[in-house]
Amino acid sequence: MTEDNEAITCPFDFSEALEFDPALADLMRRGSPTRIRLRYGDADAWLVTGFEAVKQVTTDHRLSRAGIIGQDYPRMTPEPIVSPESVNVMDPPHSTRVRRLASQAFSQQHVEAMRPRIIRLTDLLLDEMEREGPPADLVRHLSNTLPKHTILDLLGIERQEWPRIEESVRQLLVVGADSKQAAASAKADLTAYFAKLVEQRRNSPGPDLISAMAAARDGEEQLDDRELAVMTLTLALSGQDTATCQISDIAYLLLTRPELMEHLRRRPETLTDVLHEMLRYIPFRKGVGIPRVALEDVELDGVRIRAGEFVHVSYLTANRDPERYPDPHVIDVDRPNSPHMTFGWGGHRCIAMSLAMAELEVAIGRLIERFPGLRLVVPPEEVRWDTDTIRRFPLELPVAW
Repeated sequence: MTEDNEAITCPFDFSEALEFDPALADLMRRGSPTRIRLRYGDADAWLVTGFEAVKQVTTDHRLSRAGIIGQDYPRMTPEPIVSPESVNVMDPPHSTRVRRLASQAFSQQHVEAMRPRIIRLTDLLLDEMEREGPPADLVRHLSNTLPKHTILDLLGIERQEWPRIEESVRQLLVVGADSKQAAASAKADLTAYFAKLVEQRRNSPGPDLISAMAAARDGEEQLDDRELAVMTLTLALSGQDTATCQISDIAYLLLTRPELMEHLRRRPETLTDVLHEMLRYIPFRKGVGIPRVALEDVELDGVRIRAGEFVHVSYLTANRDPERYPDPHVIDVDRPNSPHMTFGWGGHRCIAMSLAMAELEVAIGRLIERFPGLRLVVPPEEVRWDTDTIRRFPLELPVAW
């Protein structure tokens, strides 16, 4: 095993706009798994950066997410964000069953049925922004609000509960060491809340995602109450986290690169493809996410990963792999559509990806359509960015039209 003192210490605290983290870029150039040390956890980890190598890690049964449970694994946050029962830390065949059942609620047909609700929520927020008039903060009016409202609305959570849920989610994503207790309390509160909600929906189903997942069947199989509660928590977390960042980040790119905005105005039919290219390009988080642990010795890109060692992947570097994407640091609106890793890969690819894409299509599409001449009213270098969490997004986007 590589000695600990040979590991590269990686704070992964870079947060300058949407510039690519120089530390990650340096690790990419090494071309093979590298030992890294993160801020939290009692062990080092291997970091895998290339697209094909990341693909191998995320689909190799010898590298286990479930194996990290109960261990003080290397991570970015003081408190592990995932619950031990979450599908994010399950291995096949258990994860396959849970994902197969839960994903029934996110079929293309189901998502298209949800789209009118997303459009309605979006238009209400943009109506308010238009009423208040310029200058207006796009983050406050749209990107910070729409994903929260959408996922909480689709989960059928009472509106008066929304602020409490939002605050608990925020507590879970903070990276400071002094937030450990608050994060643990927030997770316990959310888990208990969703457990009670699941029980109610079992007895009295409605037109919501929880009821849809509760009704999902595969032969005799269905999700049990605990699985359903944890899945609901996972959706509440990822539904707010990823989409909030991405709406803000995409809007920032459109506002600071007029040629992108002009392209979408001229060719609105390319919106989905251009969104995917921007999602590939955007460094939407800091550092890395949830690791895996080797259940046996594994050979990876010429490096022996020994049983018991942790392996992190970087979806950010995989998305910039020049062997897969020519000129990877360029947003190419005509790039042939090729699956990226922003929503994960393999057995842990985001099951709600179709919902997230519908949100982005509606939010960005309606914004461009309704606000011709939309522009930033401050220089790009004056935009303030989040530095407290593992996410990368602007705190404010003051705009006029």
